Amino acid sequence: MDLKIIGTGALINAVSTVALSLIFLPLFLLGPVIGGFFAAYLSEGYEDYDKMDKIDGAVVGGISGLVGGSIVLLFILGFGAVNASMALISTVGSMAGSILVIGFLIFKFLGVAGGIIGVFVKE
Repeated sequence: MDLKIIGTGALINAVSTVALSLIFLPLFLLGPVIGGFFAAYLSEGYEDYDKMDKIDGAVVGGISGLVGGSIVLLFILGFGAVNASMALISTVGSMAGSILVIGFLIFKFLGVAGGIIGVFVKE
């Protein structure tokens, strides 16, 4: 795997997620799709052939979504570190933590979808 391309897709994911969420909050869901798309579109085949298939695109997009989701999560926790620390201690914090985990998984699956779309567009 080309980690530079996955890292680039993850950065595109993080930047577009933050930018789109500042414009209009529900648009943040497009960030992982865009990052996974670029990661898969710029990648090459990883097995014994030069052409990528849907599985390769899903893997690259999923990894890009996880890394980009981690960056966004650190960005969010960086701005609200005190509030997040207090929330994690309280009862509501456990619910907020589970919402963050669910959001992290959503980033992964949206990155997978973007990776598959990237492979289809590349063909």
